[in-house]
Amino acid sequence: MTARLSLICRHPIKSHGREDLASVRLLAGEGLPWDRAWAVAHEAAKLREGWSPCVNFARGAKAPALMAITCTLDEEARRVTLRHPERGEITIRPDAAEDLPRFLDWVTPLNPPERAQPARIVSADRAMTDSAWPSVSVLNLASLGDLSARMGLPLSPHRFRGNLWVEGWAPWAEWEMLGRRVRIGATVLELRERITRCKATTVDVETGLPRGDTLAALETGYGHQDFGLYAEVIEGGEIALGQEVELL
Repeated sequence: MTARLSLICRHPIKSHGREDLASVRLLAGEGLPWDRAWAVAHEAAKLREGWSPCVNFARGAKAPALMAITCTLDEEARRVTLRHPERGEITIRPDAAEDLPRFLDWVTPLNPPERAQPARIVSADRAMTDSAWPSVSVLNLASLGDLSARMGLPLSPHRFRGNLWVEGWAPWAEWEMLGRRVRIGATVLELRERITRCKATTVDVETGLPRGDTLAALETGYGHQDFGLYAEVIEGGEIALGQEVELL
């Protein structure tokens, strides 16, 4: 079976909404455009210049309700519309200080009161992925199907907040691809690191409530808590749904 690109997803504000795409242009050495372009720093954050580790930000591992947010990005206006089943819809400009109070009023109820609360929206000179280098995540739909079957629960790909999902690989074949390159259209990516998962993946993305212990299922079934790979864009280009994913 020919492997093909089945899903493209970005998360303009880290951990605060997901948006599916039909196509995107990748650039060498950069993350997926507009993915994790902003992040919500909490009141206990100790930020460094540029990229900062994920512990400084409000995220689904600590605030499960955030996992139910979807979004739409207006790239030209740098404006994001966020939607949540309990909080309704809000449109903000993450760079605009005057929009911050409205955003905090909207998002704070989605954060547990005992946790450090969201305080401000920040950006860096690169995608604020969980990797310390600009990455695009690549994941395998057959592996998701295998994990779903083991758990007896259909798992949404959006639990794993990935960028590129591939259909047509054998389950867990991605582990044998570490260090290899793949071509999608004119784009070449190098598969560099396994992704170790957190509690965000235990949350139902429709409700924002925990449902199904993915971490325990990974540990007991496979001896680790890894799912998906971080990749580096080696050669940029346009990619689109349905394109062949060729292992080089």
